[in-house]
Amino acid sequence: MIISQFSPTSSHQGEDSNGPLCETISNTESELPSNSEINKRHQSKDSVFFRDGVRRIDFVLSYVDDPNKEEEKKTERRREFEKNLQKAGLELETEDKKESEDGKTYFVKIHAPWEVLITYAEVLNIKVPIKENDIPSTVEYPLDCMLKPFRLPEKVMHPEPDYFTAPFSKSRQELYLIDNESTFFSPSMRNRIVYYILTRCPYGTEEGKKKFGIKRLLNNGTYTAAYPLHDCQYWKKANDPNCDNERYTLYMEWARFLRFYKEQPLDLIRKYYGEKIGIYFAWLGFYTEMLFFAAVVGLICFLYGWFTMDENMSSKEICAAAIGGEIIMCPLCDRKCEYWKLNTTCESSEYSHLFDNVATLFFAIFMGIWVTLFLEFWKRRQARLKYEWDLVDFEEEQQQLQLRPEYEAKCTHKKKNPVTQEMEPYLPLTSQAVRFCISGTTVLFWISLIIASMIAVIVYRLAVYAAFASIMENTQAPHSISGLLTPQLATSVTASCLNFVIIMILNFLYEKIAVWITDMEIPRTHLEYENRLTMKMFLFQFVNYYSSCFYVAFFKGKFVGYPGNYTYMFSSWRNEECDPAGCLIELTTQLTIVMAGKQIWGNIQEAIVPWIWNWWGRRKARCNPENLYSRWEQDHDLQSFGVLGLFYEYLEMVIQFGFITLFVASFPLAPLLALMNNVLEIRVDSWKLTTQFRRPVAAKAHSIGVWQEILNGMAILSVVTNAFIVAFTSDMIPRLVYYYAYFTNEDSPMSGYINNSLSVFQVSDFLEGNKPEKNPENFLTCRYRDYRYPPGHGRKYDHTMQFWHILAAKMAFIIIMEHIVFIVKFFVAWMIPDVPAEVKARIKREKFLTQKILHEYELNKLKQKLCECKTYENMEKEVIATEGKVELSQAM
Repeated sequence: MIISQFSPTSSHQGEDSNGPLCETISNTESELPSNSEINKRHQSKDSVFFRDGVRRIDFVLSYVDDPNKEEEKKTERRREFEKNLQKAGLELETEDKKESEDGKTYFVKIHAPWEVLITYAEVLNIKVPIKENDIPSTVEYPLDCMLKPFRLPEKVMHPEPDYFTAPFSKSRQELYLIDNESTFFSPSMRNRIVYYILTRCPYGTEEGKKKFGIKRLLNNGTYTAAYPLHDCQYWKKANDPNCDNERYTLYMEWARFLRFYKEQPLDLIRKYYGEKIGIYFAWLGFYTEMLFFAAVVGLICFLYGWFTMDENMSSKEICAAAIGGEIIMCPLCDRKCEYWKLNTTCESSEYSHLFDNVATLFFAIFMGIWVTLFLEFWKRRQARLKYEWDLVDFEEEQQQLQLRPEYEAKCTHKKKNPVTQEMEPYLPLTSQAVRFCISGTTVLFWISLIIASMIAVIVYRLAVYAAFASIMENTQAPHSISGLLTPQLATSVTASCLNFVIIMILNFLYEKIAVWITDMEIPRTHLEYENRLTMKMFLFQFVNYYSSCFYVAFFKGKFVGYPGNYTYMFSSWRNEECDPAGCLIELTTQLTIVMAGKQIWGNIQEAIVPWIWNWWGRRKARCNPENLYSRWEQDHDLQSFGVLGLFYEYLEMVIQFGFITLFVASFPLAPLLALMNNVLEIRVDSWKLTTQFRRPVAAKAHSIGVWQEILNGMAILSVVTNAFIVAFTSDMIPRLVYYYAYFTNEDSPMSGYINNSLSVFQVSDFLEGNKPEKNPENFLTCRYRDYRYPPGHGRKYDHTMQFWHILAAKMAFIIIMEHIVFIVKFFVAWMIPDVPAEVKARIKREKFLTQKILHEYELNKLKQKLCECKTYENMEKEVIATEGKVELSQAM
């Protein structure tokens, strides 16, 4: 093995700034020390340390010798980049390609010495412990003993003590609890600091522009990968006694599916992966816990529909030979379709009662309140995590420190910041306007493409519906594939499957477009970049996933017309009619196929695909002894989590959240499906992150970001959509109007409802274009689903007064339900504070004690200094002033 070992220089140019490091680059080439051949078989390479066994590997860069015309330029970039990393104080050690598994890959190992760590800890305002927390923990509840089977060991849940913390400062190192310089900064902090340097380190000037940052070097192929190392193999502990083995602990206690009933070790996740990933798993776990209550209530509503199915008067009348068997329905399509009997839809009408019953209304109201409780309690949980993870003052820091290197590189204009009075890059307003216009036009084009594809699916539904109807129906009864599969349902199932395939294809294409147009906009900060990409992706996914459900819920069967005067799409296809039992069962079918299909496909993508790629990449390494397969090579063969890896996890869950809130009135079992998926999702995400992906660079986040606002918007929209579903998609309002105003039998008020809901049409009034070709039994009249006057009436085929009563009742129901739910939602949100009182008190207490400790430290230091350097009189004055400052701070 050939080792190139670099020693740190004393230069730290640019390390206290937020811009690129090492503004001045020496033109003299640094000569590398001589290399020595070492027999790698004498020492295990499964280590996270340099060859000396002392310096920890904080980051690894890899590159491949690729002899082509670009290789010389790449070599020069690497040389300049690594030289500037040395100037920043980092230490490098290179593994020759001859020692890698493929014989092609070089590995550059990076170590950040103590001086570099403390310099950038101050730049990044990293909080470090100053004193162990002496605030007593919260009192245990009596029911905690019942939750012991779900608990993890204390050392797993809380891997380190709770401390009072303060931002690091090089000038007062003795204040902090520094027992060991090599372990004072955790590996996640170390890789965050090194990555900060890597993203800002220059590597030369090309085309008159200064180039810098590891991201650009990865994009142009100069380096093939850049990643921090896992601390050990996931299935066994490391032999090195200095290794923390946190990856092994996470795998054994968290990432295995058999631990699905256990709580998540959030503090250990945060310590190993950083706060950003920790907050995601905290949110996902909390969301899953809250889904349990929604799933239980939804299951009860479904069981109510199941047990009362035999008592449903509507399906009884449809199935009865004396009623449904005698009612002749008008043809389902023009010319080719024939008349059919109502009782052929017996099974579908019975099953529609599972979802279209009184419990539907209760569940829609319940979910409107549940979503408010979920969001409000999550704010409280998030506030507690912000305190426990030292993120209380992070928001302002985030805005200042996350200036994107790409923004600095591409913005050549500079202006003075009115706050800092420093020159900083900016993007001219004209350039911003042009970029936003291109971006907006692109997004609108793709949304138009979704709408066009939805229209194509609707045309498919209309064309195939006529084909199914003509095949399945005859004079006596439709020869359905089964008693349950009506032409409407057959069309709905096939169209839903086709729609799901189109959704997946459009998603795949748009993801790349969204990233491209967001890059083109050149957002200023990482937060701004993520927010813009989030809004683009969510807007697209919202239209893509939900458009078909909106069509079935609010448009299908609403603009059909009536026999003799049907409405047509593009003057060619007759608009679809709902099943005689209503459109709700079709909305349920659409929702189930899209939601379940997305969840199954998502788990396949997340788990199986990375496993296959990793298996393929490691197939050669499995044949070699373990001590020859180095830690950096093992991690190199894993998949990259990517900057947007967490973004797609959030997006998947938020789309699922939309399914269980926007359309939950049509499918009470949706929360149960989501709960089962999320129990699996937590373990799949943890398994792939721990075993199949390289260790992500640690990043801080104090909340779930813009996703919170998206969830709030969907919560409000869900109240409206569910009110409209109950009013216009289900048959609840027409049944209630009949029950209270139009019943004919006091002993059984719902008797005769089916006959009342079907209007009469005279066959002789059919137009020649849509009149059935066959009428062997010479039917004189047929029935259709509407409220219109019969033939012979003075207002033949006009809407009856009952139609307007039902419409008025629907509008009144929407207004009343929305106002009731919104009032309850806002009252609940007002009643529940965003930050628990206990957390507020602990935050104030910690700030007070931390400030007191800092002031006492300053006072003692000042006393010591003055004793050495000043007269007693001057010393006394300064001590009095400092003590006054402490007292004033305490009073405030």
